[in-house]
Amino acid sequence: MKVAIMTDSNSGITQKEANELGIFVLPMPFTINGQEFEEDINLTQDEFYDKLMTGAEVFTSQPAAGEVTKFFDNILKEYDQIVHIPMSSGLSGSCQTALMLAQEDEYKEKVYVVDSQRISVTQKWDVLDALALSKQGKDAKEIHDILMDNKLNASIYITVNTLEYLKKGGRITPAAAALGGLLKIKPILTIQGEKLDSFQKTRTMAKASKIMIDAITKDIKERIDDSEDMSNTRIMIAYTYDKDQALEFKKQVEEIFPNHEVICDSLSLSVACHIGPHSLAIAACKKII
Repeated sequence: MKVAIMTDSNSGITQKEANELGIFVLPMPFTINGQEFEEDINLTQDEFYDKLMTGAEVFTSQPAAGEVTKFFDNILKEYDQIVHIPMSSGLSGSCQTALMLAQEDEYKEKVYVVDSQRISVTQKWDVLDALALSKQGKDAKEIHDILMDNKLNASIYITVNTLEYLKKGGRITPAAAALGGLLKIKPILTIQGEKLDSFQKTRTMAKASKIMIDAITKDIKERIDDSEDMSNTRIMIAYTYDKDQALEFKKQVEEIFPNHEVICDSLSLSVACHIGPHSLAIAACKKII
């Protein structure tokens, strides 16, 4: 069986990377000041942040069902099966749409949708693991089942630099945003499973960095990795807009985990839209391979 690996741009995988890897990335759509864009097709990271930080009205949406099936159809011209790894069903309806479409007669036993409840760097690792499993000769159902068995062995912690974008997205009230701004609060959010939840609050990025490192270490030891040296864990840094800030954070993390290769990637634009620039994240997930 010739198995294709498909994901969406919430994974942070660019179209260029997708071509190099031999996978397929469905671009996520945006509406900016009433104009339609697709991530990494006619909207770059720099263009997105320029618009976001100059007060543009930015809305995320999900690909239309017809766009998804068009992707399926084009891939199935060359492949026997597809493993599709979209963003978490708890963060967008796009996963549920894909699951529904995969049940149609023409896609049954051809398209397997993985609701791994992940996004960004942890979602990306699911894609890379799926690709490696396909190269081992596993079929789409086998890959799907392995990823689903491992889906909850992951955590993400994100520190938001400003409450402005959470307010715009309706995740907090204007009054809470105003009070938080006066107190210079930096909320720390977490994704463990389906949804983005509040974790802690602090007033500086330095304190937030320590809280996130302590939290991810605890998760690795208690839930993600049962090895003594945490060697079965992948550790990642993610960020919005400010790469230099992320690289400094990466150095701190490497001191805590000296035997790990710590990967640093930008957060997808769908996440950035809701949390704004200068946000930092740390993530971990269990190795499959």
